[in-house]
Amino acid sequence: MVFINNSKKSNKILIVDDSEMNRAILSEMLDNEYEIIEAADGGQAIAILQKSSVEISLVLLDIVMPVMDGFEVLAIMNKKRWIQDIPVIMISAETAPSYIDRAYDLGVTDFISRPFDSLVVRRRVVNTIMLYSKQKKLAGLVADQIYEKEKNNSLMINILSHIVEFRNGESGLHILHVQTFTDILLKCLVKKTDKYNLSASDISLISNASALHDIGKISIPEEILNKPGRLTSEEFEVMKTHSLVGASMLDELPFYKDEPLVKVAYEICRWHHERYDGRGYPDGLKGDEIPISAQIVALADVYDALTSERVYKKAFPHETAMNMILNGECGTFNPLLLDCLKDSAENIITELKENSISNHNEKEMKNIANELLRHDELSASERTLRQLEQEQIKYEFFTNVSDEIWFEFTSDPPMLTLSDLGSKKLGLNKVTINPYQNNQINSMFDISTLQGFVNTFQNTTFENPIVNFNFRVLIDGKYKYCKAIGRSMWTSDNSPEYIGAIGKITDITDENV
Repeated sequence: MVFINNSKKSNKILIVDDSEMNRAILSEMLDNEYEIIEAADGGQAIAILQKSSVEISLVLLDIVMPVMDGFEVLAIMNKKRWIQDIPVIMISAETAPSYIDRAYDLGVTDFISRPFDSLVVRRRVVNTIMLYSKQKKLAGLVADQIYEKEKNNSLMINILSHIVEFRNGESGLHILHVQTFTDILLKCLVKKTDKYNLSASDISLISNASALHDIGKISIPEEILNKPGRLTSEEFEVMKTHSLVGASMLDELPFYKDEPLVKVAYEICRWHHERYDGRGYPDGLKGDEIPISAQIVALADVYDALTSERVYKKAFPHETAMNMILNGECGTFNPLLLDCLKDSAENIITELKENSISNHNEKEMKNIANELLRHDELSASERTLRQLEQEQIKYEFFTNVSDEIWFEFTSDPPMLTLSDLGSKKLGLNKVTINPYQNNQINSMFDISTLQGFVNTFQNTTFENPIVNFNFRVLIDGKYKYCKAIGRSMWTSDNSPEYIGAIGKITDITDENV
């Protein structure tokens, strides 16, 4: 049983206890000030947190419960990192020191023994929510400061780089494409090798700094920069000076040249026209004498130059550009990076296409930017919450109007969540903890089908997460033939781990009659 009181109150408290009387006592005690959500066991509590963790201000948790006890709930809250944002007060008649120690070890904020005094409970609840509220406000202020700093850094970088593009007569997409391409190749590279010891922050830094790779072109005469025909030898020598000019501009900054971003931008500006065989310019560096930041931006720059229209050439198709680079027609590149290029080819097409579509209309770009700036008064945390709420509304709308079964599976804890329609059609609960061990689910699938369903998602990769397969399921004594299409979900760190899957199921019984 899950009970929700829908009155509009500022904080939500989740009461988790298998005793309806205990829940009623606590609910009556707190209902005037807080919105109360009730769960009769740990499994229901996890299902609620899985869907609405950002909305919960406090959890009041019992220890001894069916399905999943309080310690198991705490263990999952730790794994999901919910415990960092949601305080837990444990209320239990189990007062042995070992129980209390274990509860605090698992991150509870307070422990109240039964029987309890209502004034004590209320006071501790109020104090805990106030404490966490202050912590969140402080964290929000810090996050806002970081957000503003990053936004300002990015803004200044893009202003400088777009000034260059404006003079260069380019579309405005070159910098965005180089940044996107650089980010994709760096993430692929760290999966292939630890040779360059790149962290997530290094990847972000290099991608941002890549926007400044051509700032030295601001010194190149416009008649050379935008010449529609082939440059003469003398003109090409002038054009080549942009790499040293850009590096000098950064090296001569009076205050910021020791900043990590400026140092990386210097490397990229100076050496993004070097080549792996030593035949580049301006210094003729060879192999890994060239910083990896400059190596990757060099490849990104060449690819986008080939696939984009310029005053002196038409755009080449992706396949042609790939062949030209891999065949050495554009100079020699690090073999590891060429492997990354081949492995990331489909991702590059998709990402660059999306970025081109979303940024092609400059007027719309300005409108979006202005709209964002109008909402600067929102804190970083509030922006995130609003985005999450909007995504949840979209998801619920599309799943409810579709005549398909939508599902979400998380591997830790093992939990299956169905759309309203899916729950109705299959005759299953919307949320099922440990679906592998659920008798109703096991009766609907034969063992090989169920195991095959699970293995199909587990055998995907971060790079190729999409699956498409057919299966049959027993509903109301009749076999239904279904088609599933889904996507495995992975963590976003440098070594992604499988965490579950999402997808939809369509009834194709009529096609198999």
